Amino acid sequence: MTKTENPTVVFTDVETVEIENRAVPEPGPEQVLISTDRTLVSTGTELTVLSGDVPPGSAWDDHIEYPFTPGYNNVGTVVETGADVEGVEEGQRVATYGSHAAYVCSDAEACRPIPDGVSDDEAVFFTIAEIVMNGVRRSDLTWGEHAGVYGLGLLGQLAVRVSQAAGARPVVGLDVAQSRLEYLPDAPGVTGANPLEDDAEAVVREATGGSLADVVFEVTGNPDVITDELEVLREQGRFVVLSSPRGETSFDFHDHCNSPSYTIVGAHNSSHPSVATPANPWTQHRHAGLFFEYVADGSLEVESLVSHRESVTEAPGLYETLLADRTDAMGVVLEW
Repeated sequence: MTKTENPTVVFTDVETVEIENRAVPEPGPEQVLISTDRTLVSTGTELTVLSGDVPPGSAWDDHIEYPFTPGYNNVGTVVETGADVEGVEEGQRVATYGSHAAYVCSDAEACRPIPDGVSDDEAVFFTIAEIVMNGVRRSDLTWGEHAGVYGLGLLGQLAVRVSQAAGARPVVGLDVAQSRLEYLPDAPGVTGANPLEDDAEAVVREATGGSLADVVFEVTGNPDVITDELEVLREQGRFVVLSSPRGETSFDFHDHCNSPSYTIVGAHNSSHPSVATPANPWTQHRHAGLFFEYVADGSLEVESLVSHRESVTEAPGLYETLLADRTDAMGVVLEW
């Protein structure tokens, strides 16, 4: 592939994916040009956009406009730097929120340097890790607490692992798909259950020695099951909405909040502080750096989460398959 070619994944309309050869972008004075090596498909966000199945007038509806250029998990190599760039060099591997394109431009300050001990297949999970680490931090989870995670897609899988790394014990992962339960780490203090087949409350009590969860993470994105998830949460526990639910939930604030005195926490990625402060130094960059450290020293294992690895030329067919059924999809990696 020459530098004059820039294949780019584009959602040209609802359920329509094309690869367009767009112009290679020119980096500005404080930007870098990156040759993409890997991108990760966000099966939640991207398939929501591609399906167009969102409530009219919602924030989702306002966000979606075709043609839409998807992707925000990009790992690549810097091939050109702007005149005023400092701290980022040509030949350096970096992670950015760049799209599914062969070449992307990024502000130099937005680049996350990737250590030598972290592979491209591991590094490409960095955005997911940033989102989850922020959610776990906002939950105020502390060592020895019990955690439940509903929904074991990529965010849920990382939520289980990061909660465990933060000291939660046990962590119970719940999903209606057996294939997703099988991705849970085989580690002490981690157990799984299918809420359609198992009594979720009984599973949590057995795992904890009789207690309910101190923290429950909602990662299904399904507004119809959210109140059911509260059944495994103790009184005065914290319920963290880590997903981006597609639609409204019928919610009795007496039974589901006031009477049990739950704390309900939103945890969108945008709630990261824009700059580090003494009160909250945990920016997206710092979480990315921590993720890379954990991967490099073996504290977090993520490469086994790659379920699909395809050349970008196969992207239209891949998205079609995912739209039809994403049950078996976990880490969907596009190679460039």
